[in-house]
Amino acid sequence: MMTTTPTDNLLDQLSAAPRLWNALRWIVEAGFHGERLAIARELRPWAGDGRRFLDFGCGTGEFAGEFPPGRYVGIDLSTTYLRFAGQHRPGSYMASSGEGLALADGSFDAALILGVLHHLPDDIAAAAMAELHRALRPGATALVMEDIPPPDWRNAAGHLMHWLDRGGHIRTEADYRTIFGAGFAVERAYPMRSGICDYAVYVLKRIP
Repeated sequence: MMTTTPTDNLLDQLSAAPRLWNALRWIVEAGFHGERLAIARELRPWAGDGRRFLDFGCGTGEFAGEFPPGRYVGIDLSTTYLRFAGQHRPGSYMASSGEGLALADGSFDAALILGVLHHLPDDIAAAAMAELHRALRPGATALVMEDIPPPDWRNAAGHLMHWLDRGGHIRTEADYRTIFGAGFAVERAYPMRSGICDYAVYVLKRIP
């Protein structure tokens, strides 16, 4: 039987309050500058074409403003977060499980998966990636950003955040590539620092 600590309880309470949780994350991740740069560079959401974008595990919709609102859909399991997103962010939102997306085949041209997979065990993460593959058209781009242990031992604050992270499935690069499955090719992979937090960035291409 899994036990919870006072720290776990505090983090649960904080994450249940969208506005406070957003403020705390904004501080430790320096305004999400790293994530926003990666989105602009890899997905080019304002390039002037007609692509549709899926934010897979959008949470409070923090990154909705990086996309054309008429062509952005955020999905998440948390109705609390989705309610906040619908009231404060542009775009469209829907509640859905990652393993069973209520989306038509090939209905999106690009996807953002930010800090989602390390919260999911292997079987559910793999099933979610298979569903994402179904919802994306062939040749679509998926931008994945996932937490990794801070590589710099001097980043004491980052190591503390890593210890506090509520995701219990932070993986190696080889393990992430296995989770992505045969339906995605890794075009680029590189590390990224966002405030005190470290990420692995994967640019995936959806293949038949």
